[in-house]
Amino acid sequence: MLEQPASAVLVEAFVNTVDVEEASDAIATPAGLSAWLAGRGLLDGTTGIAADVHADYLALRAGLREELGAHVGDTPDPELLAAADRVLAAHPVLITARGALAVAPGLAPEREPLASLAIAWNELTTTGDATRLKRCAEHTCAWAFWDISKNRSRRWCSMRVCGNRNKSRAYASRKRQTA
Repeated sequence: MLEQPASAVLVEAFVNTVDVEEASDAIATPAGLSAWLAGRGLLDGTTGIAADVHADYLALRAGLREELGAHVGDTPDPELLAAADRVLAAHPVLITARGALAVAPGLAPEREPLASLAIAWNELTTTGDATRLKRCAEHTCAWAFWDISKNRSRRWCSMRVCGNRNKSRAYASRKRQTA
């Protein structure tokens, strides 16, 4: 079984802070975002997050979710991708002599995790592993998952649940058309 790299674990957890099926959002508020980041060791739990910084996190999450949807054949919204790109451009990273990326000095503490997310995403895209991180093709789910299939062809987070829903709907639709 292919082990999921730490960068993928972080990005997956970040994009899954919104749960489409349950209509919940763990980072809907600045306080929720602060708690989520603190829970992952990315931010001191006492650091507050301003509304504009919170909006940047939400824009990055939306853009990444769009990109993950493209990995299963969805057409991403170019405006959401552009907004995420603007957030990433505003959070520079530093390349070290060893070739590693690091958070650039001088960022406000509440913005440092954005740079950490940028580094994680860069690692995935550089290694080609970003294509293994996908958003479930079942739009009533839209959960991000790590594709462990050998040929990277998985489309649903769960074949038993989401894949079955999709295939059952397709079957019913074909039956209606022939009836």
